[in-house]
Amino acid sequence: MGKNIEYFTPTTLYDFQKEISKSSNPVTPFNLVNKINLIPILFSFCLSPLLLHAVEVAGFTFTPPTEWKSSPPTSNMRKAQFEAPCSTNEKAEVTFFHFGSTGAGGIQANVDRWMKQFEDPQGKVVETEKIADVSVTFAQAHGTFLSGRPFGAKTPKPGYAMIAAIIDGSAGSIFVKMTGPKTAVDENTEALKEMVMGSVKK
Repeated sequence: MGKNIEYFTPTTLYDFQKEISKSSNPVTPFNLVNKINLIPILFSFCLSPLLLHAVEVAGFTFTPPTEWKSSPPTSNMRKAQFEAPCSTNEKAEVTFFHFGSTGAGGIQANVDRWMKQFEDPQGKVVETEKIADVSVTFAQAHGTFLSGRPFGAKTPKPGYAMIAAIIDGSAGSIFVKMTGPKTAVDENTEALKEMVMGSVKK
């Protein structure tokens, strides 16, 4: 604790609290506070939940809601992966992809492929808008989702939904896709849209 702390992490926060609890003057332990640069610590402590959660993909920084739980990507094609909870304790999966400047085909080809992942897609909505001179396409559908690898066996999952975004970045398209039980997807749809739009506006 005698060295300067440039940035707050959960570990340094824990150590800081532990040292305060051992101080002979726990109300105002100036002997401890004077050893560190308090302003950067407090500032970084306020930001740390967001900074630790941020995801950078092809020059865009995404800040998911703190309620979303990061998990190890289940495929080497995925840049990041999260679980998005909902009020029914179900979870939707959020995945980030980037295949370079020429990978994964065009926007329409990907939207068509996503729709074909449902037996009979309902409530199909595809919208494209310009945000800070960047084209962003959102695609939504729900129904019986055919879960499985592209050329492997599929498992039908009724009552599923999808919301996905394609950001037309200068280094190639970035794909952000959420799939899962419809309640979980519906409750997290606006959060995904806000996260995507926020990454483009930065």
